[in-house]
Amino acid sequence: MDFHRYQASCCVLPDLGFVLETGRMAIAEEFLAEKTPLISKAFEQMKALEAGAIANPDEKRQVGHYWLRAPELAPDANTRHAIEETLSRIMAFTRKVHDEKKFKNLLVIGIGGSALGPQFIAHSLGLGKDNKLTPYFFDNTDPEGFDNLLSTLELKKTLVIVISKSGSTPETRNGMIEAQAAFRRQKIPFAPNAVAITQDGSQLDILAVREKWLERFPMWDWVGGRTSVCSAVGLLPMALQGIDIVKFLSGAAQMDKATRSWTLENTNSINPQNTKDESSRSTEMSRAVTHNPAALMALCWLNATGGVGAKAMVVLPYKDRLSLFSKYLQQLVMESLGKALDLDGKRVHQGLTVYGNKGSTDQHAYVQQLRDGLNNFFATFIEVQKERPSDYFEVEEGITSGDYLQGFCLGTAVALEENFRQSMTIVLREVNPETVGALVALFERAVGFYATLVNINAYHQPGVEAGKKAAAAILTLKKEIIETLKKSKSGLTAAELAQEISSPSKASLIWRMLDRMSVNAGYRIKMIDDHNPFERKYIYEA
Repeated sequence: MDFHRYQASCCVLPDLGFVLETGRMAIAEEFLAEKTPLISKAFEQMKALEAGAIANPDEKRQVGHYWLRAPELAPDANTRHAIEETLSRIMAFTRKVHDEKKFKNLLVIGIGGSALGPQFIAHSLGLGKDNKLTPYFFDNTDPEGFDNLLSTLELKKTLVIVISKSGSTPETRNGMIEAQAAFRRQKIPFAPNAVAITQDGSQLDILAVREKWLERFPMWDWVGGRTSVCSAVGLLPMALQGIDIVKFLSGAAQMDKATRSWTLENTNSINPQNTKDESSRSTEMSRAVTHNPAALMALCWLNATGGVGAKAMVVLPYKDRLSLFSKYLQQLVMESLGKALDLDGKRVHQGLTVYGNKGSTDQHAYVQQLRDGLNNFFATFIEVQKERPSDYFEVEEGITSGDYLQGFCLGTAVALEENFRQSMTIVLREVNPETVGALVALFERAVGFYATLVNINAYHQPGVEAGKKAAAAILTLKKEIIETLKKSKSGLTAAELAQEISSPSKASLIWRMLDRMSVNAGYRIKMIDDHNPFERKYIYEA
């Protein structure tokens, strides 16, 4: 690539040690100029969002995760005070826990954003043997997973954080109940080891007050789970682990500032009211937007996917510490952008699929397909310049392990380009609280900009709610199955059970549920015969 073209395609933030390279995304200046009205609209909507506009009309909610790292931007004094007071309380509570030295483990119980954000931060910024508390996570409702983790913990020295905005999230509630049971079995009081992060007045909040848990911290209506890592959800586990949360918030705030305007140097350098002709203004604005990494990233997504999610984004961080980043982005990006309807009510089935692992692991996994298979993706490489905190070490004369890592990163990007596969690269000086905070903020804002570009609401999730309702219906059906079997003396097949409960269309679901229950003795559901799997009879044994 010509060096002048390379420079023009790079967005550099020296204070953050950050570079975004987009030269391999094949994005033309004409495309940027053409999309200038859209990106201008995206900036206006982001400005309104930060000012407190209703961003989620379905639930009449504001979306204020940007205020968490800049409380002075909050739309009212009460919100600002709540953010600042919570940060002070987190820091005071953390000092108390560290000074008392009662705990050595931290068990975080959450699901979705209440687990993915804290997990990513814990892994990326973990301090190894210098962790103040070692973090562990319940992020599912898998009984064996509960057992395996609980068997490794010294519960007396384990601080438990339960995170649920509503206080009734099934997976989180189950994890809490399983943890409480483990504490009871060892005759250890749970409340003195428990902290709740939840909305004021929720079921979890009421429980924590009634049982006199160690502490409670707020979740606010205006912070969504997938953007909650800068709230108590992310900050409390981070601080207890020993990570500098002030620097993390500072990095996120710096990225917000860098992506808030058209240019870094002068927000008024491009004046839509100037005397230049429309074409000149559009060209000038398109060039200026390349100074904004979030806007530039969103436009690259738009260009690569045709604005309809036609290609997936493969995230390849060449750093072990960032190996969970693609998992974190799956929720942030896919839950925000995967929508059936646009803002006009038109059915669009919009989205952006995210997958990935880490380099150079994927040199030996799916890069073969990326280079030679279906051209249905674009890649986002992440390179970290700082190799290790310890001394320089060579694995051969003049070459370190980190040289190989960079070689694989650069080489893979070149190899993909040779086969006309698009990619962008994020370069970080090192992995530290500031750069990770900036990385989180970058993608949050890119998602917000992209949502405007494709005319969807990034801040609601009707599909998630539909899944929760369907799961609740399955659990209700299970209870009906057991109650009906209790009344049968000779047993019933799945089809017969479906008829008994007036749900013939659910026979396949009932068969699946019966088959699983028969494998687990506690349900007391016994398989009578198995000559034909689909005609098996099941009986309840009292």
